[in-house]
Amino acid sequence: MNDKADPRLQRLLGGQHLAALRKRLRRRFERAPLDEVVDTIRLGELAAAEHAALASLLGRPQRRSNSLRIDVRGVDDALRRAGLAASLRDALERLDGPIPHLARACLRLQALWSEVIDGCSHPGLADLLGTAAGIGLLKRLARQSPEVAAQLCRQAEEVLRLLPASGITRAQLAADVLGDAHGLDNGRGTAALVLAVRRRTAAPVFEDTAPIADDDGETARESGEDADTEAARGAERARDTWARAGVLVNELARPALFLNLPAGDAGCDRWPLGEPAYASLRLLLRAPPRWDVTGRVVFVCENPNLLAIAADRWGAGCAPLVCTDGMPAAAQRCLLSQLAQAGARLRYHGDFDWPGLRIGNHVMREHGAGPWRFGAVDYLAAVQTAPNPAHALAGNPVDASWDGALAPAMQEQRVAVAEEAVVASLLQDLDDR
Repeated sequence: MNDKADPRLQRLLGGQHLAALRKRLRRRFERAPLDEVVDTIRLGELAAAEHAALASLLGRPQRRSNSLRIDVRGVDDALRRAGLAASLRDALERLDGPIPHLARACLRLQALWSEVIDGCSHPGLADLLGTAAGIGLLKRLARQSPEVAAQLCRQAEEVLRLLPASGITRAQLAADVLGDAHGLDNGRGTAALVLAVRRRTAAPVFEDTAPIADDDGETARESGEDADTEAARGAERARDTWARAGVLVNELARPALFLNLPAGDAGCDRWPLGEPAYASLRLLLRAPPRWDVTGRVVFVCENPNLLAIAADRWGAGCAPLVCTDGMPAAAQRCLLSQLAQAGARLRYHGDFDWPGLRIGNHVMREHGAGPWRFGAVDYLAAVQTAPNPAHALAGNPVDASWDGALAPAMQEQRVAVAEEAVVASLLQDLDDR
């Protein structure tokens, strides 16, 4: 309460014993509709001291009543004649500070947010902010501040105008555009806006329950961590979205492993036939190879061990083979996309377990691959030769998009079969001598 208010006003309506009454009166002014003049205020459940104060304010005799109707204009006149305040509202503000008008403040805030949205010139960002989810994201990132939101939008537009890029690192892009090499790191508001815009035209990267690969190359399956961890999924998803825009994030992490991929005249010098080879995301984006795979079958496996076995068995005579190394990360997805765009016919095989089916769904959906000895018939044949005791199938079931009978067969048999356990049949297909 303001101790500097007129002592007479303090005696009339001030004091801690009337704080709750003043709060109720202030609330009526705060919540008045935009064009409404507060003429009357009805108050119930009044304490004796509160009723006495209001009766004195109104010039009425005190009665035994716990409710009262206040003629605001009459009170305003009385306060002005007494020289205490210009109005009841003015008296309340002198005692406890300014009273905000919520409807007017809301209207003003709406106008500020409209200015932010109307000020966006990049089509993708304007389209995003035209949705409830998009404007909600912006408000969260800006902590409900239109001024901060306007700055975020300006920065995001400067970045978006340079995309897609041709293999620039995220840190360099951030330093060039924002003057801060960490300005586009995960968790930064500008980065979140840019990624949201880029994702609106891109297919989902992961299924909700897909295993995640982190930037150090360890998959969730290998580390034993929860595959549904939101932080891990978000970091890898962001890395993939940047990669699709030609921006490198940890571009040397988890390079793509492959064998005998024909890559034009320079391919033999860079990746000799018969030897497993790696291509980093940095190389694939900055100097995309000319893959000579039009109309050719390119086999895709889940586990590096299978590729190593194939290289030992067939060497230079092995059919083109790519390894996803678990759920494909940015480099693997980039390579598979390049091969599909070059006209390759991708054929995928993985472990017969639930994570293996998730990876298969992803590879077939995202890259147009077909199954490679990866159906219900192949699974049942593999179970017949599985060691005893067999490896138990664990985890949450997943339907296989390419074969509706596979998941039910796995649920019935309850046996997981590693890719390496069926290597003999897979090697037959890889003999390209």
